[in-house]
Amino acid sequence: MKAFKYLALGAVLAGFSTSAMAQDGTKADVDAVKKIISSKPADLDDQMKPFFKKNKKNAENLVAFARAFYEAKDTANAALYAEHALKANKQYAPAYILKGDLRALAEDGGGAAALYDQAIYFDPKNPDGYRKYASVYRKISPQGAIAKLNDLRAQLPDYPVDAIIGHISYISNNFDEAIAAYDKVPKAKLEKMDIIESAFSAYLTQKYDKGIEMAEFGLQKEPRNSTLNRLAMFCNTEKGNFDKALDFADRLFNKSDSANISYMDYVYYGNALNGLKKHDEAIAMYKKALEQEFDNADKKAGVVKTLSDAYKGINDFDNAIKYYQQFLNDVSKASASDHAGLGRLYAQHANALEDLAAKMEKLRLADQVYAGLLDKYQDVEDYVAFQRARIGMQMDPESKQELAKPHYEKLVELLGTKADRDNTDKVRLVEAYRYLISYYLINKDDKETAKQFAAKLQEVDPENETAKQVLELK
Repeated sequence: MKAFKYLALGAVLAGFSTSAMAQDGTKADVDAVKKIISSKPADLDDQMKPFFKKNKKNAENLVAFARAFYEAKDTANAALYAEHALKANKQYAPAYILKGDLRALAEDGGGAAALYDQAIYFDPKNPDGYRKYASVYRKISPQGAIAKLNDLRAQLPDYPVDAIIGHISYISNNFDEAIAAYDKVPKAKLEKMDIIESAFSAYLTQKYDKGIEMAEFGLQKEPRNSTLNRLAMFCNTEKGNFDKALDFADRLFNKSDSANISYMDYVYYGNALNGLKKHDEAIAMYKKALEQEFDNADKKAGVVKTLSDAYKGINDFDNAIKYYQQFLNDVSKASASDHAGLGRLYAQHANALEDLAAKMEKLRLADQVYAGLLDKYQDVEDYVAFQRARIGMQMDPESKQELAKPHYEKLVELLGTKADRDNTDKVRLVEAYRYLISYYLINKDDKETAKQFAAKLQEVDPENETAKQVLELK
């Protein structure tokens, strides 16, 4: 998630701005000044002079003028009238808050926090200073921001401080802490954004039951809320509640206000359909997802891979391979596992074919993919040897062409003396020894060599029956 800038934080907390202190709409001078500012007259300074003269000792109205300039993005006059307000009353907290907002706008978090602290000093029971302090100080120290909010709790025990802590934790990407804080607030006292942030935090931390609970609670009040319908769809899909997910998908796509549908919405819709084995409909949704805007190529490549998986799910290997190759071409940095996935697809396609020539061609292509892995990733040599050995066995089950033999021998070379073998290494090595025992007994009638491999097999797997039987041969 992108880091919030101080200006964005101010926008998030706009509902708590100090402009309310000037009682906009009830003071004629404030209303008149706002109209002047909005009209952007060439003689602005001249038009402001009588209002300044009339209110130069009225700190409340001077801050209201400053706030109007601030909202019009005239920061120079906003700063000037904030200073006028402090000349009228050095202890007027809203003036310090406005000056703090200007420092936050300039991305000076430390300077903003110091000014908000001044506001708290002069008016410790005004929650605005604490909120604003926490909103900027959380970038310096989330713990320090929350400590300041706990000071507010001491001043105003009935104030919903935990909801603010939840918000600060959320925008600091501390999602577990956000959930814990929001849980301390009775649901009925949570604002809409509190509910959304709690539900989204639950989704991001894979607490899908909590995400469903919060989204459904919010939807009781706002059934057409697109964000809550989206989160309910996402969380239900992740939980495997595919029928419910489709219900919320319908609400999102057809019964929500201002729903800006994104590629992720189509992907989750497709995943829910896929979960109910409605594969053709799911594929249509994934294709719709690819028609949407993406902020980077890798995300789009990920959807292409999902489409490939969907085709594989209905055994349409031609399309599965086509889109998987597109995924490998489009993704910025394919991993070894990504490339190996194409080999697996070719092998799976081969297993689904009855025509021998077609089967052999797909196996050949699978082998080619695995062989190519070594050109890109030197640390997968044992994996490549194992996969090529198995492909060789499928192409040459009686070992007449010895297609598997060199790869099983390579496995023995790589793993036979490896000191820190894990369970996967052991399984692969056992398979290699079993193949070589069989090869030398059946294809070469060479008991002595077969016994040598049986002895090595027994070292790896002391209770192996094949090794025991071979070692007992006369």
